[in-house]
Amino acid sequence: MSQTSGNKFVAAVAIIAAPFALGAFLLAWAPAGQYQLTDPREDGFVQPRNIAGLVENTQRSTVMVNCDAPGKESLGSAWAVTLEEKAYAKYDKVFITNHHVIENCIGKEKYLTIARLYDDPVAAKIVLFDKKNDLAVLSADLRIPTLKLSDNVPYPGYWTMVVGSADFYEGSVAFGSVLNMNQTEVLTTANASRGNSGGPVVDNEGRVIGTLTKGYDDEQYNVAKSIDAMCAKIIKCEGKYYWE
Repeated sequence: MSQTSGNKFVAAVAIIAAPFALGAFLLAWAPAGQYQLTDPREDGFVQPRNIAGLVENTQRSTVMVNCDAPGKESLGSAWAVTLEEKAYAKYDKVFITNHHVIENCIGKEKYLTIARLYDDPVAAKIVLFDKKNDLAVLSADLRIPTLKLSDNVPYPGYWTMVVGSADFYEGSVAFGSVLNMNQTEVLTTANASRGNSGGPVVDNEGRVIGTLTKGYDDEQYNVAKSIDAMCAKIIKCEGKYYWE
């Protein structure tokens, strides 16, 4: 065989082998690349790959709320978010909580404070509230990262996490799933207690799907007001509901 023929043979083998080598590389790389994702995108039914990171990020954006009105003290939680509505134009962020958490401080804001995890409380103000949906918006001079709203409608079986101040224990975390939901409420099996009210319920990407509002001692679930419920007064939605 001449040298020219030999070179042509080697080139032909290389051309044939290249697709197989590339395929093997992609098969080996794809799982590794997928594993590097910290969030299980497009699949709300599985737990996060980086649970520790998701817990830490959510805790950093969650605060304790204390309405210390004389004879009517109440404790709850709130979560930080940046909203684009005109009502919040002068705030780089606001805090979402429950109406029933701050109700006794309406008109008595000098008794209202919020506090980061294991930090000193700071004064807070009530920006607006929606008693019907048990939601309220607070402002405070507090440097804190914010959470994002989930673009994905949660379905029964979706992984969820609840963060708040359960029974006065700051930074409490509980995992569960979406039991079911209606247009304005999400039922979650994640455990919650007094003090969790107003805390965020997040999906497996760390995005908020609801605000914890109440629980039942004799039921297997707790109730959160969904992002759809915020459309009534808290945020402006394109349609009647956020997830339309």
